[in-house]
Amino acid sequence: MVQGFSREPGTHGPLAEVAPEGRRKITRWAAAIALGGFLFGFDTGVVSGALLYIKQDFDLNSFEQGSVVSVLLIGAVVGATSAGRISEKFGRRRALGTIGVVFIIGTAIACAANGYLVLMAGRVILGLAVGAASATVPVYLSEISPTKIRGRLLTMNQLMITVGILVAYLVNLAFSSSGMWRAMFAVGAVPAALMVAASLWFLPESPQWLISHGQVDRARRGIAALTDEATADELIARARRRIEAERAKEQGDKDPHDSGAADGGIKRLLVPDVRPALVVGLTLAAVQQCGGINTIIYYAPTIIQQTGLNASNSIFYSVFIGAINLLMTLVAIRLVDRAGRRIMVLVSLALMAVSIFLLGLAFVVGMNSVLTLLFMVIYIAAYAGGLGPVFWTLLGEIFPPSVRAEGSSVATAVNWVANFAVSLAFLPLAAAIGQGETFWIFAGICVLAFFFVSRYLPETRGRDPEQIEAALQSRFGHPSGRQPTKAV
Repeated sequence: MVQGFSREPGTHGPLAEVAPEGRRKITRWAAAIALGGFLFGFDTGVVSGALLYIKQDFDLNSFEQGSVVSVLLIGAVVGATSAGRISEKFGRRRALGTIGVVFIIGTAIACAANGYLVLMAGRVILGLAVGAASATVPVYLSEISPTKIRGRLLTMNQLMITVGILVAYLVNLAFSSSGMWRAMFAVGAVPAALMVAASLWFLPESPQWLISHGQVDRARRGIAALTDEATADELIARARRRIEAERAKEQGDKDPHDSGAADGGIKRLLVPDVRPALVVGLTLAAVQQCGGINTIIYYAPTIIQQTGLNASNSIFYSVFIGAINLLMTLVAIRLVDRAGRRIMVLVSLALMAVSIFLLGLAFVVGMNSVLTLLFMVIYIAAYAGGLGPVFWTLLGEIFPPSVRAEGSSVATAVNWVANFAVSLAFLPLAAAIGQGETFWIFAGICVLAFFFVSRYLPETRGRDPEQIEAALQSRFGHPSGRQPTKAV
């Protein structure tokens, strides 16, 4: 549960001694925490089908349609930037429960909307919850995960995101004949209520947070329930030494003429030892969106409709995209602790670049609907089998534990800013230069991202935080007192 602490030098997996029942318990906790990821996927995906009917009921123009989609992302930026401070102050468990309450409030407002402005207000509140969940869930998962299965549990976040998107598409399909878009939104209240209930009666607090806030006895009891007293004592001792060392490092990096240089917030991420992680985290956060994924997720029915199909058929075919997204995420979960994070991201970016280039070509030369859908499916498969889930895994690994909440929060905020920019610009840009040419821009971004990852992203599989930090320093050409034990 105290992620990243090895029992002996050169070994990995702080809870290698956890019995199968203990691992099953941790997996059940991870599934409950990842309900935040499900709601992330559901509330970003459900609007794609609902929009086809909302625009008729409220007589929305193209800008208003785009804003109904993208305003959620504005709320998500605010939610993501606030989540780190909230979860650090009150704990991961309480933060998750509060996020569930906000999901319920936003859903109620959206369902009751009697016009464009009220609907926008509901979407903003949903955005606050989506952004906060996207920043909190990877941190929480990381801090309850044994190193040996850390990648698998962290990718559960992306799995639940893809399940949420697929369920959203199926809900859209179920209500497409009646056009009941309010019912489409309302389904999201059910997992939100389950998340609140889990935070109240089922989930434990992160032991990393408990130790860093002086609640050592609670952390010891939680770890001992999964291992034994001796192991719990050893892990807590290691955790306390790490926390003390990181605090001492922060003080050493502080500018003596600036009393707040390393005190909380983003300033804690700017110390030299953390900067490489920050650069990698922010770049991957931007690339995950600027590669074009959510132009497909948000506008799949609209894009398919432009190939000549009607609204109901467009929603029906978009379900296949959601199914491929889920299937390939399951494949990624099987591979992430075997193949490794770095190679999966590189292969993913290469396939994304090729497939979205071909998708653009399909629109430029006027290929038929079948080929267009095929290229979309290949692109989704490439994303879901690599960059999509592995980004969230890396987000829980590359930052040192002392700044993990802040690092995740800032990187997630950048992810949502990029998401907002791409989603808002997609339709106007496609109208100005052509839809195919717009997809070619995304292909170019994927190519540039491939070269960045090949140069700066080390492998993190099976490594503890000190080894990951040393590998990052090495790739950025910085000297480090701690050298990685494997090739970077």
